[in-house]
Amino acid sequence: MTADEDIQTWAEGYARENSWVLNPDKNTLDTVIRGLARNEQKFGERYCPCRLRSKDLEKDRAIICPCIYHHDEIEKDGNCHCQLYYRKDAAGPVMKERK
Repeated sequence: MTADEDIQTWAEGYARENSWVLNPDKNTLDTVIRGLARNEQKFGERYCPCRLRSKDLEKDRAIICPCIYHHDEIEKDGNCHCQLYYRKDAAGPVMKERK
């Protein structure tokens, strides 16, 4: 299994546990997954690819996926800032077509 596949499998399970879905747009999803895999390989952690690291390990713990912000963002906006996780009702017509 590649790093990308491993992260996607993990993310799918985490989404399922929270009654969410992953981004229904495959290109965006693949970009976020690749970013997580790259950060894990380069820095040893799955830092959110949409957030800047401060290089302070203690501060940067907050942006390890799933970051500390994701629950509030998904509740408020329907998806997390990285657009990895979506509420099912906010995933749009692409999600409805996949069912």
